[in-house]
Amino acid sequence: MAEQSFDLVVLGGGPGGYVSAIRAAQLGLKSAVIDENPQFGGTCLRVGCIPSKALLESSHLLVEARDHMVEHGISATKLTVDLATMMKRKSKIVDTLTGGINMLLKRNKVTTYVGRGRLVGGGKISVSTGDTISAKNIVIATGSVPMRLPGIEFDGDFIGDSTTALSYNNVPQTLVVIGGGYIGLELGSVWNRLGSKVIILEGMDHVLSGLDQEIARLAKRTFEKQGLEFRTSMWVESAKKIGNHCEVICKDTAPIKCDRVLVSAGRSPNTNDIGLESAGVKVDKRGFIEVNKELQTSAPGVFAIGDCIGGAMLAHKASEEGIACVERIVTGHGHVNYDAIPAIVYTHPEIASVGKTEEQLKEEGVKYRKGSCPFGANGRARAIGDVDGKIKVIADAQTDRILGVHAIGARAGDLIAEAAVAMNFGASSEDLARCCHAHPTLSEIMQEAALAVDGRAIHT
Repeated sequence: MAEQSFDLVVLGGGPGGYVSAIRAAQLGLKSAVIDENPQFGGTCLRVGCIPSKALLESSHLLVEARDHMVEHGISATKLTVDLATMMKRKSKIVDTLTGGINMLLKRNKVTTYVGRGRLVGGGKISVSTGDTISAKNIVIATGSVPMRLPGIEFDGDFIGDSTTALSYNNVPQTLVVIGGGYIGLELGSVWNRLGSKVIILEGMDHVLSGLDQEIARLAKRTFEKQGLEFRTSMWVESAKKIGNHCEVICKDTAPIKCDRVLVSAGRSPNTNDIGLESAGVKVDKRGFIEVNKELQTSAPGVFAIGDCIGGAMLAHKASEEGIACVERIVTGHGHVNYDAIPAIVYTHPEIASVGKTEEQLKEEGVKYRKGSCPFGANGRARAIGDVDGKIKVIADAQTDRILGVHAIGARAGDLIAEAAVAMNFGASSEDLARCCHAHPTLSEIMQEAALAVDGRAIHT
C-alpha cells in the first residue's frame, strides 16, 4: 500500500483531535485524523459528556414531574420509567452528533483513518489498517481513560467505570460510587433520581476537590437533601462481585454490600502503546506527555494537546489547545488563556466556576474582595421554582480585576460564560456590575454578585 503524505496528522478523533484537523484544513494544510472508532468524537461524545447529559436531562424531567409539577398546578396520576427508551434516546443523540462530525471532516476535506495509529519516528505513523502515513507535523490528541484502582475487580457490568454506568440495563437498588468528583456526582445523580440508593465514597475529607470549597460544601448539603449519601475519608481496599451482589471493602469499616459499583476516581492519560518512545516523545512519571508553552513535545514536529498532557481534563480545553496549536504551526501565533477556562458539573443544581478559588488565592497570598448573591433573591429564579444556590465573584483587592467566579444554581453552566468572557477581556467587577442585564433573568444574579464586591448590592 502506497505511503500517503500530509502536512498535519492528528492522532485521536476526540474534541481536541477532530477540531485540530478541521482548523488545519481551514488554514490550507492537507490534514488527516486517525481514530480507532468509526464514530469520531472521542470519549466526550461517545461515552462521556454527551450521553451523560442526555441521561441527566431525562432523569431530571422525572424528578420535576414527580416532585415539582404539582407546585405549578399540574398533577400526574402515574409516572413510569422505560429505561430502554431512555437509553435509546441517549444513543440516538450520540449517533446524530458523531455523524455530524464525520460530515464536517468530509466537508473540510480531512482524510480519516479508522484504526490504531502508532508513531514510528521520523515523522511517520503506522495505522493498524496497514497504512503508513508521513507528516510534516503530528498532533497527539489521544485523550484519557478511566483510572483503574488496585484491588477492584472490574467485570464491565456489575463493577465498572463511567462507560459501564451509562448503559445499565436496570436500575440498581444500591449503587456505590467510588470517587466524589464531578463524574461520580453526575452519574450518581442520574441513578439516584431513577430510584437507586447511591452511596458515594471519597478518600479525602471533602468532595469536589479543586472547586471553591464554599460552593462545594453548599453542593454537598444540597445533594444530601436529594438522597445522595456521602462517606468521606474512606479508603477503598477492594471491590468484587460475590454471587448476585457486590462487596466493597474500605479500611477500618464494615463491608458495604450493593448491587453495582461505579469506579469514578479520576482519569489517566491514554498514552500507552502509541509509539512515544520510538518517536522520542518524553512523558512524566504519570504518563502525561511533556510539552512546552508552544505545545511542542521533545520530538521535532510532534505536538500534543488535551487530556494526554494533563491540566484541566475538559473537552473545551482540548479544543482550544488544538486550535491554538495548529494556528501556531501555520501563523506563528496561537493562545489559550488557562486562567479563564470554565468548568461545569451538570448536576441539579449545576455547579460552574472559572478562574481562581478562594483557597488558591489564600495560598498564593493574593488579597481579594468578594461579593455574592443567592438565587432566592432573583425574580426569574422564583418564577421557575429554582431558588437554591448562589453566585460568588472574587476580585483583586487593589485593581478590582475579576480573579474568579463560582456558582451553584439553575443553569449555572450557561451563566458562567459571561464571567469567562469578562475575564478574557480583563474586566473588573465594576465593569460587570455596570453592564445592564435584562430583567427578569438569572443573569441578574451575576450582576448583583458583582455589585456586592463593592458593597453596592441592591437586592440583597
